[in-house]
Amino acid sequence: MAFISSGIEKVRAFELPNGVWADGRSIAWPRVALIKWRSYWKDKFYQIYVNGQYAGTTLEAGQRQMIVQISTSLESPVRIEVFAVEAEEVDTDFSSEIDSSPANSGRVKISLLRGQNLPIGSTAQIYFDNGTGEIDYDDPLNDSPIRIWPAWQDKAGFGMSRFGESDFGYDSAAAVGSGKGSFGHGQFGLDADTFEWVSPPIQAGVYKFAVKITDEVGNESSGSITSQVTVTPAAIPAEQVSISSFDKQTNQLVLSVS
Repeated sequence: MAFISSGIEKVRAFELPNGVWADGRSIAWPRVALIKWRSYWKDKFYQIYVNGQYAGTTLEAGQRQMIVQISTSLESPVRIEVFAVEAEEVDTDFSSEIDSSPANSGRVKISLLRGQNLPIGSTAQIYFDNGTGEIDYDDPLNDSPIRIWPAWQDKAGFGMSRFGESDFGYDSAAAVGSGKGSFGHGQFGLDADTFEWVSPPIQAGVYKFAVKITDEVGNESSGSITSQVTVTPAAIPAEQVSISSFDKQTNQLVLSVS
């Protein structure tokens, strides 16, 4: 039996405070959230997936909450899903069976690997060719520049008391991307993080997209261009279906859809 989505309800995500000011205001802990839910199942374990990627498994059947890492990108919502699984499948990663794309929505998701070579203060801009074959770098698709590192804590281990103790002199604590589906994809095999951007609805067609990175002093990279992407928006649901005619001799029924 694979993972089960039915019988699970009231999934909620809560930020965790990293500190509290004297006036009661709190600072949220970056990259983590407390997930709580209710479930009909009494003898199942639970797995949590963040944006379609495996994030963790409960330790026993009665557990109804867990802390998981979440995306640090503030440019798109984070999708959190809780599934019930049998005890023998608690260590099975079902990410490949979860559709993490904005299916049939006429939208395109761009994922960029965040490595340590991308400096703090850098931003990204997304462009596309509008179906012409030539990328239009004068008109970005995103409303405002996307911050690569929304929080300074995203940099792997910086200031975390393990400076220079990892491979090739890199910091080794709080390595960015741990448990986010990008294990070992960073420089020198370190974990890496990805941030995602989802486009507004686009008409059906074949497109190419490009990403440019600009550092905090204005130096701009060349465009990194994707392969061709086919966009197929979902069909508009019919509001009314009626019978236009019926030919008894040919047994042909003609429907009118509006």
